[in-house]
Amino acid sequence: MAEVHAIKDPQTISMIGHLLEIRFSKQMAHVWKLGINLALRVSDLLNLRFDDIQNDRIHVIEKKTGKLASIKLNDKALTIINEIKTSHPTHDYLFQSYRCNQTKFGIPKPLSRRAVTHAFQEVGHELKLALGTHSMRKTRGYHLYKQSKDLGRVMKMLRHSSEGVTLRYIGITQEEVDHDFVSLEL
Repeated sequence: MAEVHAIKDPQTISMIGHLLEIRFSKQMAHVWKLGINLALRVSDLLNLRFDDIQNDRIHVIEKKTGKLASIKLNDKALTIINEIKTSHPTHDYLFQSYRCNQTKFGIPKPLSRRAVTHAFQEVGHELKLALGTHSMRKTRGYHLYKQSKDLGRVMKMLRHSSEGVTLRYIGITQEEVDHDFVSLEL
């Protein structure tokens, strides 16, 4: 599996959402847009149920760590969730597979990680980027770090336990750290 990266350019973030919608579906674009706003691992994102949302907050136990993620939803996330709910009021999952609707007694299932991975890789290839499902989480972490310069906040948001892991994860290079030291004179 190739390593994927945070998307550092805001225009590229928008372009990815646009390309996912026109090349694949609005649902894939929603995965991307909600994913970068929630910073959940893709397995947790795809398994989100409407029942996991109370008012303006998502509560989910992460599969990988068993930790509770209690995430306050921003306006963009709420808009996306409301749009999905309005379009698909009978769905159990935010990102429910349409294939389960093709059979009369199909059990509701979320989109597969494989389908999302394929869509992201195709768009990444088109844009010449190392794009994957983890790019959403890494992108959110990167932009929070760039905005706040508070590694502790980023670690807490990503629910990491090591600064080194978080820095590598969000793609902060030694060159960027050196630049910050040189450019900030007190």
